[in-house]
Amino acid sequence: MSQAEQSKQFQQIISKCWSDDSFKQQLLADPAAALKAAGVSVPAGVSVKALENTDKLLHLLIPAKPTDLSDADLDKVAGGYYIGIGF
Repeated sequence: MSQAEQSKQFQQIISKCWSDDSFKQQLLADPAAALKAAGVSVPAGVSVKALENTDKLLHLLIPAKPTDLSDADLDKVAGGYYIGIGF
């Protein structure tokens, strides 16, 4: 699955959490089962954690270091994701 397809799936999951509190609670309690029920496959051997940001708690996600870039290449990279942090 491409990164764009995966991103679209996760956007749909977040949208469902916002509109369906029962689904959100299931996702927080048992992420792998909730994702599977929503049609998102989790590869064998992969653990999933679901966390919720609040107005008092912010989780900062540090993505895995790309394995196909050297440290020199990584030093040249600029960018990232804007997640709407209000500070």
